[in-house]
Amino acid sequence: MLKEQLQDVEGKIQAACGRSGRSREDVTLIAVSKTKPVAVLQEAYDLGVRVFGENKVQELTEKYEALPKDIHWHMIGHLQTNKVKYIIDKVDLIHSVDSLKLAETIEREAEKHNLTANILIEVNVAEEESKFGLKVDEVVPFIEKIASFKHIHVCGLMTIAPFVENSEENREIFANLHKLSVDIAAKNIDNVNVSILSMGMTNDYTVAIEEGATMVRVGTGIFGARNYNI
Repeated sequence: MLKEQLQDVEGKIQAACGRSGRSREDVTLIAVSKTKPVAVLQEAYDLGVRVFGENKVQELTEKYEALPKDIHWHMIGHLQTNKVKYIIDKVDLIHSVDSLKLAETIEREAEKHNLTANILIEVNVAEEESKFGLKVDEVVPFIEKIASFKHIHVCGLMTIAPFVENSEENREIFANLHKLSVDIAAKNIDNVNVSILSMGMTNDYTVAIEEGATMVRVGTGIFGARNYNI
């Protein structure tokens, strides 16, 4: 089942890239593996998946220890400052930076490990009260504040669009994040590169790709429905 679902997602990504005149290599598929056991991740690994996204620090660190070391781990969930130290040297990318306090903590922990942390700025484009993230008009001032941090590299933007039945309803959300990235790029801020757009999940990733997503976060589409009772 996992193999068929992966093939289905891959086919949809390729079709969306084709419709938007983009290369398949332009889009990274992040397999969102939260709540899934190590054995299932190993099965996905054996099928060729190398990029996994986790929402919780404890889950990420446990799976990091148990699985092959050539996996690229992405922290895609809300990150508390007191948990940064546990993942700073284990993740390729932190998708969910949305406060100065969090950015300062990442900077400190990255310096301790003598590394540069790659981060995305989380933007609450739809301004949903239940979601984390900066408002669109807060993003540039925030980036200008943290651009001088020596152990952080701003690589792009991330958004979590509203859950909708009709994915077309989120097209404007994705288009607006893309527009914001273009506006930021035009400012040529030192140490800031907004080439990554992390947007789109199981129910709307094809629309996100059509609007410029370079990373899509697909969980249910690959692994099936989650079990929140574990």
